[in-house]
Amino acid sequence: MNTWMDVPSGSDFSIYNIPFGIYSKAGEKRIGSRIGDMVIDLESCVKLNIFPGVELPDRIWRTGYLNEFIELGKATTRAVRSKIQEALCDENSMLKKASHVFIPISEVEMHLPVRIGDYTDFYSSIEHATNVGKMFRDPDNALLPNWKHLPVGYHGRSSSIVVSGTDIRRPFGQLKPQDGPPVYAATKRLDFELEMAFIIGKENKLGDPIAIKDTDEYLFGMVVFNDWSARDIQKWEYVPLGPFLAKNFASSISPWIVTMEALQDFSVSGPKQEPEVLDYLKFEGDKNYDIKLEVGLTPDGGTENVICRSNFKYMYWNMNQQLAHHTMNGCNVRVGDMMASGTISGPSEDSFGSMLELSWSGSNPINLANGESRTFIEDGDTITMRAYCEKGDKRVGFGEVSGKVIV
Repeated sequence: MNTWMDVPSGSDFSIYNIPFGIYSKAGEKRIGSRIGDMVIDLESCVKLNIFPGVELPDRIWRTGYLNEFIELGKATTRAVRSKIQEALCDENSMLKKASHVFIPISEVEMHLPVRIGDYTDFYSSIEHATNVGKMFRDPDNALLPNWKHLPVGYHGRSSSIVVSGTDIRRPFGQLKPQDGPPVYAATKRLDFELEMAFIIGKENKLGDPIAIKDTDEYLFGMVVFNDWSARDIQKWEYVPLGPFLAKNFASSISPWIVTMEALQDFSVSGPKQEPEVLDYLKFEGDKNYDIKLEVGLTPDGGTENVICRSNFKYMYWNMNQQLAHHTMNGCNVRVGDMMASGTISGPSEDSFGSMLELSWSGSNPINLANGESRTFIEDGDTITMRAYCEKGDKRVGFGEVSGKVIV
């Protein structure tokens, strides 16, 4: 596809992308898409009749979230995306003459794209699970017995999911010194977790599992996800019920939802699953995605240091399996629910998706360009994650998710 828009070389937001998000200018939240460095106002596109034959009720534009738009169904959201692409490639389109439809990204504020009802975090990278098991359990038997039989996950806290650019306050909690009773203090082991998350685009009824062959229709799109973690709080509290206060203080997401349609050209096969999974987890086709990932750490007043490069294709359990497993007991999901992948680590040390692994629980400090070093995140540090797919002349990216740690 060739567009008449001026799209910067290497932009995440090419004509092949056309994501959806919520932006504001002068305070009013509106539904938008993006091409290059320009936000496209969708309600203005409706008034220009860019979407002929597509039923788009007036009520969806004023809610401040994408939920009602997504609820219209994939046939509608696919048509909207496709017609935007057509208009951006048509030299005679009304869109080319309507400069008011386009707003520079520098002039808008981005917001949470969906009203998140529920949030689930999985634990689906075999490299990450193995690394953690080696550090804290048994180096020779790192994975727990259930790990290769089901996608392990837990229900998190949706109220503390924030959009990129939101400062993250260092959390307090119970810490357990090696000798002595627990104390109340600020975490000394603040960490990031490099993750991707998918957004539910269709509801199922309570008691009605989603068969794995049908899961694609429930996956609307994806964002980059930073699951901030307090490792010392986690170590003390997680037995026997798992993550709680060590995780629920904040998670950050990128603002643009990249649709699954935009990602199809980048689907790949995943790792071989052994032993063979149960029938309800068996899938057909390529369900992993070649999404290149990186994490940068910027000390206060300093320059960014890229400390991790990984890839979403490494995930052992894919999104379709995660959703099928999540609902196999009849659990119902709702439009806007968010499900995160779990930390994405690769096979090499520079692809580990957390400070816990990169510094090997603090024993191997990470050296920064300014002469400082880090074992975990310090006050004033900014963590920035980026994700993109690239194949030939096609590039589809997510932009970035960033957050600065404050006290």
